[in-house]
Amino acid sequence: MNSPSASSEIGTIATGNSDSVKYTGRFAPSPTGPLHFGSLLAAVASYLRARSQDGRWLVRVEDIDPPRETPGAIEVILAALEKYGFEWDGEIAYQSQSRAAHDEAVQFLLREGNAYHCGCSRRDLADVPRGPLGIIYPGYCRDGCDAEDTAIRVRTTDTPVRFVDYLQGPQVQSLQRESGDFVIRRRDGLIAYHLAVAVDDNLQGVTEIVRGSDLLDSTPRQIWLQRLLGYSQPAYAHIPVAVNVKGQKLSKSHGAGAISLEDTSATLAAALGVLGQRPPKELGSLPVADIWAWSRENWNMEVLRGQSAIKVGHIPQARAETL
Repeated sequence: MNSPSASSEIGTIATGNSDSVKYTGRFAPSPTGPLHFGSLLAAVASYLRARSQDGRWLVRVEDIDPPRETPGAIEVILAALEKYGFEWDGEIAYQSQSRAAHDEAVQFLLREGNAYHCGCSRRDLADVPRGPLGIIYPGYCRDGCDAEDTAIRVRTTDTPVRFVDYLQGPQVQSLQRESGDFVIRRRDGLIAYHLAVAVDDNLQGVTEIVRGSDLLDSTPRQIWLQRLLGYSQPAYAHIPVAVNVKGQKLSKSHGAGAISLEDTSATLAAALGVLGQRPPKELGSLPVADIWAWSRENWNMEVLRGQSAIKVGHIPQARAETL
């Protein structure tokens, strides 16, 4: 079989460097609002991991879901990254620019019999059992459907998907039992997150994905797609997510505000502290460039092993007029 690959002529995501062997990490924010502290932690960890491996660090904007995007969020996020002194390799990549590669992957899965059209509506699935990953699709359309307005689902099996996360250890998930066949192209024609991520990580030659542990449950579905598409599997390291005093993840949905664009040094030092790096007290009063120099010299991701969440206290936030 001829699987879609990073060398496909229709894959347009910027790779920054053609050396596919070199360590390549990435930070992939969604433009649904400004950068908050939880996202900053993922950016810092992935950035320092890449630099500690003498590797590349890419920034990719995951702009494939226009209804959820906030106008101006892309510019605000990139401005924050620059203000905090991040230095990415190559050009900024935009996931929307690789739509042709996403479509190619969907068609490949359909041709190979590993995906199918599904006409089920939310009403059809209202009484379907649910699990931690959402509805467990019962396979109503596996043998075909005659609906005109359809999503596309990828077939799963009862073979467990196993991988070892660098920080969270051995993981296993039975997709057929825990999620069932999942959507890779929505009924509105938009590409689903898991397929887009699998395709774009392959296009960019990403060798390790460092991100929050809230995405740990998503990884087996992405690995499943990588296998069906004939891609290499990157390594994974899921850092603990930052939570508030109520145990809620620091996210836009729980009211997490934008990180401060004025107190960058203090906020960056606070992020290092939350990530277990024990920065000296005076570090937060130094220029951002000096903080990064200390961080590259002292980075130790192993201190995060086995932790899924970390409580954080007060974090400086941006003034309203800067958003």
